Amino acid sequence: MELIIIRHGQSEADILNVHEGRADFPLTSLGELQARKMAKYVAKNIQPEIIISSPLKRAKQTAEILQTYTKCELLLEPNLMEFNNGVLAGLSREEAAHMYPLPKSGRPIYVPIKNGESELEFRYRADYVFHKIITEYNMYNRVAIVSHGGLISNLLQTFLDLPVASKVAFATGDTGFHYLAMTENSRIIKFLNMQAHLQVESIR
Repeated sequence: MELIIIRHGQSEADILNVHEGRADFPLTSLGELQARKMAKYVAKNIQPEIIISSPLKRAKQTAEILQTYTKCELLLEPNLMEFNNGVLAGLSREEAAHMYPLPKSGRPIYVPIKNGESELEFRYRADYVFHKIITEYNMYNRVAIVSHGGLISNLLQTFLDLPVASKVAFATGDTGFHYLAMTENSRIIKFLNMQAHLQVESIR
């Protein structure tokens, strides 16, 4: 089984410099262009058989654009949503720092943000949805997953069997994607954070 794990394109929150998380911002026009470039590249080079996406607008729009190019079935999976950042969602970084300052030592991984989830719960959710996908969709040879930077980092930790309290993180740029393969006895990283498609000058 192969997994193409894709981050959404640029969203309006990136322009506004606010905490996004569960704040449901759509793609910008640039984000839509990034998604089209990614979708054309994926359809041409590593065509998936099914797309599973977070239902948040920025991911869902990216997945719908990918569906347009690949003609795959698209399913929405709530457990692929970004970190539940509770009271921080939609706040400017300045407001958040003033209203909900972090302690100097940081927030313990088992302590949730107010009205949100903890880092520990976030990782467990990634573990859950990863195993759900590879089990319930194992009839497909290649599955595309469209999600968010934080959740994707946790999915990669799960794929690599890293400990729950691992300090290893994986960055993913706008419409960057990771291409992974699994056999009965091995897990293989084909490439990480591929963004070559963004070098394309124009797209139809």
